[in-house]
Amino acid sequence: MTETYQFSRSSRTPQMVVTLGMLYTVLILLFFSLDAAWWIVSILALPTIPAVWDCWRNTHSGLTLNSDQIEWYSGRRTDNLPLEQIDRASFNTRFDFSVRITLILKNGRKLYLPSQVIPPRRQLEPELQERGIPTKRYHFRFF
Repeated sequence: MTETYQFSRSSRTPQMVVTLGMLYTVLILLFFSLDAAWWIVSILALPTIPAVWDCWRNTHSGLTLNSDQIEWYSGRRTDNLPLEQIDRASFNTRFDFSVRITLILKNGRKLYLPSQVIPPRRQLEPELQERGIPTKRYHFRFF
């Protein structure tokens, strides 16, 4: 019998808070010291809105892997899957070096794990293999 593997994270991290603080400091400096137009500063701030929203909400996400099933949650969404339905797991490295995990089921369907719940590959891959789920890594694939 294998131990339960648990992974969790929250969206409000010290790195995100510091990064947002530095970015808004630069934008404020642009506005006041360089006399940048308000609409230019606003356009530069628009891409940060999703990060600010995530930081404000502080959603939690995670994954639990035990001897008979895999469960994951992200915000209000939750799901689980018995391990006996999984044929193999595919670890796909994208061009931005993020890793996407696809669970290929025995009936041929593919189930994509949300990126928020994915732990580091070096932690999850041995845990899946320990439970009898073969894994395969693919580097730099589009699809």
